[in-house]
Amino acid sequence: MLVKRLAALAVALAVIAGLSSSPRADSAADCFSEDIERRIQGCTALIEQGEAGGDLSLAYAMRALAYSLKGRYERAIPDYDTAIRMRPDFAVALNNRAWAYFRWGKAAQGLPDVERSLELSPTSAHSFDTRAHIRQSLGDPEAALRDYDRAMWLGGARMIKLYQCGLTEQRLYTGEIDGTWRPELTKAFEKCVRNKACDPLPADEQCRAATS
Repeated sequence: MLVKRLAALAVALAVIAGLSSSPRADSAADCFSEDIERRIQGCTALIEQGEAGGDLSLAYAMRALAYSLKGRYERAIPDYDTAIRMRPDFAVALNNRAWAYFRWGKAAQGLPDVERSLELSPTSAHSFDTRAHIRQSLGDPEAALRDYDRAMWLGGARMIKLYQCGLTEQRLYTGEIDGTWRPELTKAFEKCVRNKACDPLPADEQCRAATS
């Protein structure tokens, strides 16, 4: 899920780096690599090559995402802090910092970030999903269920399919995994949100690949 949360930033990052053949452009390409270690190295190089005062918020956000994917939240959070300090209205970075806090077991610290992200981007399915996870972990199942519903409404078939897949893994849903909402899915969510350990997103990478 996290990998796709910054996918829309690739073009902007390329523009910042420049399109010519140069070490800076190469670093930008590496900064968006699917290889996590290469991404960290590329983003670090881009940051080190950056002119004083330049907007490198994307590079910091991408490096933070890479650290998050490695479970290195103690490294990810400071990079998100820098990205957001450079660009206070960076909705995606705010949402991703909230997700990092949630995954780090500090869900309450992420709630203000995701609330701000939703103020800036009120139609973000990913931000509603983040807030749903946080609310569920904080023991507010009704609010979590509303946010999961909103995430499905905004995210459409792909988001529904992800949840169908994840809730199948949780053995709460036995219907088709086809991206079509049905009452059985809501019933599965109603059970899931009352269990703080239940994650409606799939852990199985093969399952994730089928919904891409």
